[in-house]
Amino acid sequence: MESNMKKLGLGMMRLPRLEGGRDADIDKKQTADMIDLFLERGFKYIDTAFMYHDGESEKAVGELLAARHPRESFFLASKLPLWSMEKKEDMEEIFNTQLERTRAGYFDRYLIHGIDKRLVKKVDEFDAWGYMKSLKEKGLARSIGFSFHSTAEHLDEILTKHPEMEFVQLQLNYADWESEDVQSRLCYEVAEKHNKPVTVMEPVRGGALAAMPEGIRDIFLRAAPEKNIASWALRFVAELPMVNMVLSGMSNMQQLIENMDTFDNLKPLTEAEHRVISEVMEELSKIPTIPCTACKYCTPNCPQSINIPRVISLLNDYNTYRNLDANVRRYNMLTKSDKGKASSCIKCGKCESYCPQNIKIMSVLEEAAKAFEG
Repeated sequence: MESNMKKLGLGMMRLPRLEGGRDADIDKKQTADMIDLFLERGFKYIDTAFMYHDGESEKAVGELLAARHPRESFFLASKLPLWSMEKKEDMEEIFNTQLERTRAGYFDRYLIHGIDKRLVKKVDEFDAWGYMKSLKEKGLARSIGFSFHSTAEHLDEILTKHPEMEFVQLQLNYADWESEDVQSRLCYEVAEKHNKPVTVMEPVRGGALAAMPEGIRDIFLRAAPEKNIASWALRFVAELPMVNMVLSGMSNMQQLIENMDTFDNLKPLTEAEHRVISEVMEELSKIPTIPCTACKYCTPNCPQSINIPRVISLLNDYNTYRNLDANVRRYNMLTKSDKGKASSCIKCGKCESYCPQNIKIMSVLEEAAKAFEG
């Protein structure tokens, strides 16, 4: 990647939508205007994926970016979605579909999408590692890597086995920095150990770190009333030495302009600013949450196949950050069928009889249904 490239990447996952439209109904006029301004101001990195906006994101790249701007004016990344594949040959078919959709000719960066402990088995079975190397050898992927959602120990294992992977995309933000679940800091340190550049995803935690409860926002505003709240989160990750790109899924022109302004005037956080973030984290930790440990004793016994720990995790996230839109989106991805929805609970009580934390799960599911299903 170009050493002087500006560190902000335009994530094509949360594009503006037509009023009242579905996720696939991208507002192409507004998106085209955002892309034009992004490039005009000297930014280049565009990040998309096969499944974003129900497949319409890559098509938007082709129509609004590749068809309207010289190929050398942008730097394009997309991803290989192995979870949707049934056989090894599907990799070639999907990759060719992505080239056709984006009209890009090649990808500057190409990633195996969303590796975790389950998906890595299919990555190994299909030898997606070898397929990625073949794409690089053919010049169809200029740089290869993967996005990652698992433990630091698992990341260390993968990078040790596959040093041919040139970069890793990690969820890094100050809220997840010491998280036992996400392990942002620990994963970053593993990338640093292996000398792998890091692309940051979810730096603003799906918008949560830009729209927090009013009392917590006030901590930032008292410290620097002239700064927008999201800039604190963006600067926190941008200053990390191994980070060479920070992705942000911007949904309107205002967000784009504010984030570009942050990166055009990028300065490391001062000690005083780090203390402000520590104060914010302390206040966030005081917000009551449901004490689920994700032991999953409840899930095998649920006749409705509700992913109870994940639903509780989304509810905790919403109650902490008040980021309803982001969690409704995650909830809808989790509950593809009515059977898995919180509202499908038949109140048999089996889950509560197995819960070592004595959580009133049936009441929690009622609360989740009201919050996420309307």
